[in-house]
Amino acid sequence: MLDVLDKINSFLWGTPSLVLLFGTGLFLTFMLKGLQFRKLMYAFKLAFTKEKPSASSDQSEGDISNFKTLMTALSATIGNGNIAGVATALTIGGPGAIFWMWIVGLLGMATKYAEALLAMKYRVKNKNGEYSGGPMYYVEKGLGSKWKWLAVAFALFGAFAALGIGNSVQSNTIADVMSTSFHISNLVTGIVLAVLTGLIIFGGIQRISTVASFFVPVMAFLYIGGSLLIIVLNYDMIIPAFKMIFFYAFNPVAAAGGFTGIIISEAIRSGVSRGIFSNEAGLGTAALIAGNAKTDHPVKQALVAMTGTFIVTIVVCTMTGLVLLITGFWDPTGGAISGIEHAPSLDGGALTSAAFGHALGIVGEYIVSFSVIFFGFSTIVGWYMYGEKCFEYLTNYRFANSYRLIYIFATGLGAVANLNLVWAFADMSNALMMIPNLIALLLLYKVIVSETKHYFNEYMPMLEARPKRKAS
Repeated sequence: MLDVLDKINSFLWGTPSLVLLFGTGLFLTFMLKGLQFRKLMYAFKLAFTKEKPSASSDQSEGDISNFKTLMTALSATIGNGNIAGVATALTIGGPGAIFWMWIVGLLGMATKYAEALLAMKYRVKNKNGEYSGGPMYYVEKGLGSKWKWLAVAFALFGAFAALGIGNSVQSNTIADVMSTSFHISNLVTGIVLAVLTGLIIFGGIQRISTVASFFVPVMAFLYIGGSLLIIVLNYDMIIPAFKMIFFYAFNPVAAAGGFTGIIISEAIRSGVSRGIFSNEAGLGTAALIAGNAKTDHPVKQALVAMTGTFIVTIVVCTMTGLVLLITGFWDPTGGAISGIEHAPSLDGGALTSAAFGHALGIVGEYIVSFSVIFFGFSTIVGWYMYGEKCFEYLTNYRFANSYRLIYIFATGLGAVANLNLVWAFADMSNALMMIPNLIALLLLYKVIVSETKHYFNEYMPMLEARPKRKAS
């Protein structure tokens, strides 16, 4: 099965898909005049400050605030793709994979902005009175009924992918670290994760967003803080680490001993696929939660959504990459490049944990262990919302409890599954979601540009001209 999935992934992540991904990001960046760079600080301001009454907050509609929307999206995005995924990318693609992760992230900010904007514009209310948005709605409503097959394809792949990328991969990595660090069997970990997942997802979006708003900032502070400590303590290795990233992005890693080397195409493929896994730009997942945001204009939530890609890729993934390069634990040759005498033969999250442990002792191992546990679990919970939205679309809001039970079962099953098989399944799921979503973004680019111009040229000046009201 692994051989079959590898062949499928080689095709799905081949040149056509990479051209579509990079091309869409470049095209949107050009059409939006580099908005992700020009408006980044303003986007962070929208994400982390409360809307003033003068900004027509009384006209805002939705289920949860911009901040909670971002935290819910980050709970599903900042996961073990940032810990285990980066480690996997480095061992398969070498240091150059980090560079291609950055490219995917920077271009992906424009892509995620477009996804969230369209999700807000074309969202609908479901029978429970909650908003639903996502690629399936902006395809059907924006492109017309003749494109419904594309909407159905995305929803089908999304409901399927949630069981892999957002669920089984996470529980598998958690179980791996729990076994390595605490000697707890994978079966026990799987049962506990399944029970906890069930308790939260049956509480609906309000409970999920509340849990995310608490855990995500705490988790990010813990992991980034530990990473920065290692980097500062080894400040003399920072420049060499960046040199390796840029050099091996365009040069193969030479063979040494029993190591066969890494070609440039592997650095690109690994960096792109793991980069998308970590920040989800282009998959359409941001749109699935953005439609629930309580805001008065689609562009506001779109700007907030794109900050998530910056946080995940440019900050968190870079921290993991630098730690692995500085400690040398990415190096399968055991020191031929990095100079480290011994790099253990570990995979994914266990490799990152070993790197932290090498630098900070038992404290470092615990930082990664708890980060993997909480990052992974928050991703499982957050991705359930994505899968549910897709499943609702396919079944017209029926059989929700059936999908919840399947999702809970997948959580437990992932903990005892084969790691390589789970990652291969996740890569395939990513590609199958990405392709229909990117096609929709390209076809709807005029709407994206029009809404953006309306906000900055008309709506925003109008708000600034309104007399300020005192907050009650």
